[in-house]
Amino acid sequence: MSPHVPSAVPATWYADFFTELPNEFWRRAAAPQLTAADVGFVQDRLGLAPGSRLLDVPCGSGRHSIALAALGHRVTGVDISPEAVGHARRAAAGQGLDVEFLVADMRDIPRTGDFDAVLCLGNSFGYLEPADLVVFVAATAAALRPGGGLVVDFSATAETVLPGFTGQDRVMRTGDITVEAATEYDVAASRLLSRYTFIRGEERLTATAVHHVYTSGHLGALLRDGGFTDVTLSGGPDGAPYTVGSDRLLITARRV
Repeated sequence: MSPHVPSAVPATWYADFFTELPNEFWRRAAAPQLTAADVGFVQDRLGLAPGSRLLDVPCGSGRHSIALAALGHRVTGVDISPEAVGHARRAAAGQGLDVEFLVADMRDIPRTGDFDAVLCLGNSFGYLEPADLVVFVAATAAALRPGGGLVVDFSATAETVLPGFTGQDRVMRTGDITVEAATEYDVAASRLLSRYTFIRGEERLTATAVHHVYTSGHLGALLRDGGFTDVTLSGGPDGAPYTVGSDRLLITARRV
């Protein structure tokens, strides 16, 4: 365990984490081809009809929402970061796209029962405390029409995280932004604690992110208990099977 990462992190760490500098780093890090692959997976796996009504939560700076809107879908994006939502609104307007973006906690999504699909992309599924994750799953089911689809993107599954875990420090760079990262696995709470230092010129911002770690079996049971069926696990947007050591888990499911 790294001595540099604190074990006491607020449960709502994500409420203050996503300010301009972290958001700008991840905007740059997400290459267009990654977004295109994700959108292709969503369309193909859920069989989206033209003009489908989609809920993207949390939507971050809107890269998936905007790409799906460009394909003719009616998209609502929800994120807790005002900076990210502001960026998403400007980006959509710049492309002449009509996308609804809302600032809200991911549990406080429209429970209208008429969305064709809910997307939880970008590895955000593990942000919430376990009890709050149950609330979020129930909210997604309430947002969807019967038979509506769900896609969950999660890279903090135990089968992905734990094989060969070392917690080795990392340094990442995109243009003039450097990020130093130290990661600790909290065994007692089954969670990853990642302390990031974002550096851009004279700016320096340190913040800690939390990802609760679940087995793929636990996630499947959580979705089935929350009103979903046809739970399918993939190891990436190419549809490869999810196995021990896969870098990423993409789950698709249908509301009962």
